[in-house]
Amino acid sequence: MQGSVKDEKKFNKLITVVSVIIPIVVAILFGVKLPNVEPLSFLPPIYAAINGLTAVLLLVAVWAIKKGNQKLHQNLMTTNIALSLLFLIMYIAYHMTSDSTSYGGEGAIKYVYYFILITHIVLSIALIPLVLRTYAKAYLKKFEDHRALAKYTFPVWLYVAVTGVVVYLMISPYYVY
Repeated sequence: MQGSVKDEKKFNKLITVVSVIIPIVVAILFGVKLPNVEPLSFLPPIYAAINGLTAVLLLVAVWAIKKGNQKLHQNLMTTNIALSLLFLIMYIAYHMTSDSTSYGGEGAIKYVYYFILITHIVLSIALIPLVLRTYAKAYLKKFEDHRALAKYTFPVWLYVAVTGVVVYLMISPYYVY
């Protein structure tokens, strides 16, 4: 049975609130430095790997649904949401305990890096409501709506996951450990 319009409105209100609160809280916490706490400088390669794993699992999830394996697809997408939450926690923890690293490349590559970084950040913020709305459509068994929204959510999520790895690889030589 499909979820009701009332259920969807509740989800949409919650999704809107979460989609606004998360970027605000991240921005606030990004400016907080925990005194007397050992820097968590080991985290960037871990959360870059989480981005890489997310990209792979997104591709496998699309393959699974195209093969008709709805349960595997659902499990993989739930895992991807959990991985994204884990990434966010690690990202905040790193920035609360460590100074930001400046990109040290020069010339055209510097502009490439900043283009990738800025699009990654902007799209990661836009991705929050996209993922949550797409997931809610499936949860409410509105599969046609889910499929239509997933056509936008998937490429954005894949871009964010892949560029997360690219950003890490480009800035990693400049980390101070």
